[in-house]
Amino acid sequence: MDYAQRRQAQARQTEQAILRTALALMRERDFDQVSVRDICREAGITTGAFYHHFPSKEALLSKGFSPLEQYMEDALTSHEEEGTSLRLWLILSAYGRYIEEECGELSRRYYQRRLTSPKDMAPLDPARSIRQAILECLRQAMEQGTLPSGHTPEWLADFCYRHFRGVVIDWLLHARGYCLVDKMREDFVFFKSAFLNP
Repeated sequence: MDYAQRRQAQARQTEQAILRTALALMRERDFDQVSVRDICREAGITTGAFYHHFPSKEALLSKGFSPLEQYMEDALTSHEEEGTSLRLWLILSAYGRYIEEECGELSRRYYQRRLTSPKDMAPLDPARSIRQAILECLRQAMEQGTLPSGHTPEWLADFCYRHFRGVVIDWLLHARGYCLVDKMREDFVFFKSAFLNP
């Protein structure tokens, strides 16, 4: 590994350390009660290093879900050969667990910001890992003949993604007062009976 590659790897590690630390602090306190200095102190970095990676604390909102990709990859490892229903549930439950256990407060602030300051936020990316994982699973179901006719994998993936993102928003509106994954499981049972062949 040459010098430039080492610097890039170090920069990625520092950014991930900042995100992990911010998420950990936000599990204990509200977003507004966590300062950049708090994050830097806990992460063992300077404020200059923080601002090298993030122009502001608000910028954490757009990057705070990046560890979700690794979380989902870990959840799906060794389940590549499972049936569509199980793989789809693994995707959705990993998403729900990550939101519930890792970034509930950040999620609350993220959606609040999207609704109150939409011009400040980048458009939602349809290629986000969760939607892409759902789409890939449903395409495999179509190839295997377990996807009922009448709906394309693209339409179903979009519907599924929007619905379960809506469940997360409902959970946030209810001040995280119920088990998110349990609610997602209930809705998934309905989704499976309505849209997937046994």
